[in-house]
Order: sequence, then C-alpha cells, then structure tokens
Amino acid sequence: MNRILSILIVCILLYSSAHAQQRSDMEARKLSMALYAISNLYVDKTDEKKLVEDAIVGMLEKLDPHSDYSDPEETKELTEPLDSNFDGIGIQFNMLTDTLYVIQVISGGPSEKVGLMAGDRIIMVDDSLIAGVKMKTSDIMKRLKGPKGTEVRVKVKRGTSNELLEFKIIRGKIPVYSLDAAYMADATTGYIRLNRFAASSNEEFNQALDKLRKQGMKHLILDLQGNGGGYLHVACALADEFLGKDRLIVYTKGNRQPREEADATEKGGFENGRLIIMVDESSASASEIVSGAVQDWDRGIILGRRTFGKGLVQKPIPMPDGSMIRLTVARYYTPSGRYIQKPYKNGQAKEYNRDLIERYNRGELMNADSIHFPDSLRFNTLLNKRTVYGGGGIMPDIFIPFDSTRYTDYHRKVAGMGIVNRVAMNYLDRNRKELSRKYPAFKTYRAKFEVTDEMLQELQKLAADEKIEFNEEQYHRSKPLISLQLKALIARDLFNMNEYFQTINDDNESLKEALRIINDEAAYRKVLGQSQ
Repeated sequence: MNRILSILIVCILLYSSAHAQQRSDMEARKLSMALYAISNLYVDKTDEKKLVEDAIVGMLEKLDPHSDYSDPEETKELTEPLDSNFDGIGIQFNMLTDTLYVIQVISGGPSEKVGLMAGDRIIMVDDSLIAGVKMKTSDIMKRLKGPKGTEVRVKVKRGTSNELLEFKIIRGKIPVYSLDAAYMADATTGYIRLNRFAASSNEEFNQALDKLRKQGMKHLILDLQGNGGGYLHVACALADEFLGKDRLIVYTKGNRQPREEADATEKGGFENGRLIIMVDESSASASEIVSGAVQDWDRGIILGRRTFGKGLVQKPIPMPDGSMIRLTVARYYTPSGRYIQKPYKNGQAKEYNRDLIERYNRGELMNADSIHFPDSLRFNTLLNKRTVYGGGGIMPDIFIPFDSTRYTDYHRKVAGMGIVNRVAMNYLDRNRKELSRKYPAFKTYRAKFEVTDEMLQELQKLAADEKIEFNEEQYHRSKPLISLQLKALIARDLFNMNEYFQTINDDNESLKEALRIINDEAAYRKVLGQSQ
C-alpha cells in the first residue's frame, strides 16, 4: 500500500511539474507570436529591439519596486562603481556652470602622471569643445573614458590664466574606492566612512583599520550614512570583521529559493572594542545587513535614524547584448528573523518611492515618537534580549533627529545650482599658492582658516546672477552651514577627501553623540543592555 502511495505521489509531482512547464512554454509562445505578428503584419515599420525592451520593462513594472531592466550602457554605468577598477584618465570632477572642474586627481593615475591638478577646468577633449556647450555629463565621460593604453588629448584652463594647457594622457586602469575617510576622531576612537559596498571595500576597510590601530585606536565609529548598499558578499565580509565564529550574519529565502545562510568565520578584525554604526534614512540593503547583524548580536550600537528598508535580493540575469535584468528572487532576514524590507505593493513603484517624503511629513525624521510598530514586529536581540523591530529598515538604538533648521530653500537653491562649489573653486584659483604656503598641514588649516565676508558676498552675487531671490532670514539661518561647506570643499582640494570629512564632521550631530557614548563605558553598556 505504501509503495502504491509513493508511486502515486511521484506521478502527481511529475504531472504538476510538466503542467507548469507546459503553461510556461505556452506563455512564451504567446509572447513570440505577438512579437512576430507586430514585426511582420503591423501597418507601420517597427523597432523590434525597442518592442522587446518595452515588453520586458512592462512585465517588471508589475512586480516589486526593485526588479528592473537596464540596457547595455546603463548596465555598465551601474556595475562600474561596484567593480574594483575601470579604464579612464583618473580624475574626480564636478560640472559647474557648464564647465568640468577637476576636484581630485587620483594618486598614481594617468592624469597625475602628466601633471593635471585639482582646480583645472577641462575645456576640450581631443577636438571636441566640452565647456559652455551644455554637453551632457554622460557624453563627456564617454570622451574621457576608453580602453587602457589609448590616448586622449585635453586642453585645460588653470587658475586665472587665459592660456590653455594641453596634456596627452594615456588611459589606464583606475581604482574605484568606496572608503571616503578614515581618521582618529579622538585619542582612542577611529572613524571610518564607507559610501558603498564595492568589490574592494573589505580590503579598504582592513587597511584603514590597521592604519588607525597604529595611531592608538581602541574603539570604532563606522559611518554608513547615505550608503545605499552594493554587493551582498562584501556586506557579509564586513559584518564578519565584528562577529565571532559561526554567528549568523544574514539569511535569505524566497518562493523558489531555499533558505541560505551566511555565517561569520574566525577571521574577525574588530571583534573587541566598542563599536557604533551611524545610519540614516538613505542607508540601505548591504548597510542594513551589517547594521542588523551587529544589532541582533548586541555587538555594537546603531545610531541615527531608521534605515531605508531594502530587503529584497536581486539576481542579475545578463542578456546576450550586454543588457541585464535584476530580478528579485528572495528576501533578506536578520539573525533574529527580522524582515528588512519595508512594505510595498506590486506595480506601485511611484507610491513606494514617496516613502521617504512621507516619513518626513509624518515627522519621523525629527521625532522618534512619530515611529510606531505593531507588536507583531517586535523581536529580541540574541544575547541581551533587547527589543528591536522588523517590518522595514533597521531602527537605531539611539535616535538622532534630522536638523532641518539650517536647510532653507535659499541654501537648497545655491547648493543645487553649484554656487557653493563655484565660490570655493574661485577662491582656490585666486589663492592656491598662498593657501598652500600658509597651511602646509591640515591641522593648521582646520584650526585657523575662516571663510571671509568677501566669499559670502560672492556667493550672494552669483546667486543673484542665477535669479535666486535673496532671503535675509534664510541666509542667516543657513550661513553657518554654507561657511562650513566652503571650508570643507577648500580642504578637499588643498588636501584630500579625508580632510573634507574631518571638516564637515565638525557639525555632525550623529558623530558628536557617537563620540560621547563611545567614551562613556557605562552609557555604552546600558544601551546594549549589558550588566554594569
């Protein structure tokens, strides 16, 4: 009897599988027939490539907000920042007043070798004028990028001179860095900021860790504010640095994907010492995996505001023409079982993308009491049994409200039009040699440099030229922020990105509170629910 029953079950399963396959084949044939009919019978000429792409996009739009399609060019642009290197000339730049300003020349790169400098404005690339012609940034990048070993000629305006300097640059492999800054925030506390989880992130992190240890670091503040994520395996590798062997970091599961777990190994580079991770509403995906694992294991404190809430796993499906589908195949869960993804409805991406605006309107970014979780989303951490919440993002242990008082409409407009950057660039053009002589070390610059009234007057004039109406009350409210941004931008060009963040962080409320807590052992242990 049991044998007959087993045979019957197998037959049912085989039939179901065959039936499902049959249905799938039928739907595929329908799509092919529709494309054939339109291509061969439609009254007007059609673009088959576009029809197929539109069909794919249309199907994906009916699914979750993170399943999407990218054409070959978009795919390259999306993956490049996460890869360890690309071919180019080795500069960071901004487009200001329709002109390419070199912000930073990458150390050891092709541009540095020929003498390109921060502050240079690239006017021509080969025989193409790129300044003052409203050329799209993507088109400019196409001209500057190219295969390793190929040559590109650029003509550059430097300082106040009207003479154009010409450089022949041999393109090379350009490293892509994901670590913005690593420095000692005080005598015993290191600060590391990651902007994304790229292929080289874990290596960059460990190098920074070693550097800071040599400077006396005992405790660490990891800044993931604004970090929108990246590679899952890199997030797991970073979390591994903080957690003991065999501790669960994250698990995934989906309708057709069995549960898969990522566990910590014994290699952790920072398993001891106080740890605080700073997050905000733009910290997403890989940032949430690291934060969730650290929080669930009571390894460190999460400080800031509720994270974005992206807990869907996308599988990249490359197409023969270089395009790509990223299809959601599973969901992320923290070690305690919390689902990271915030609520969504299939086919309603527009409503989903308004979530951050809605959080602001609800007052959630300014007041923790505006955030409400049902009891069904209540979980406990794995060691100290602290209450944490699922259902959308990682809720921090310590809430830091968003300071909206200085972010006025006037500041938003002058910053959005690139005027703050222009004032900094203009000042550097006029004073670079004097500034380098006066401030040979960042320590001196940080202590003594002050933004002048003349710089602020120039900002007002440039704003007026751009038809931005002057609002005295808003200007005075935003003046400390504008001055700090100017000082930080000048520091970046005189020194490096590390010095930019050291300057701009002088007014970072999250960092101030993180330093206060991390230097108070009793307060730190209390937040984690540890016995005194």
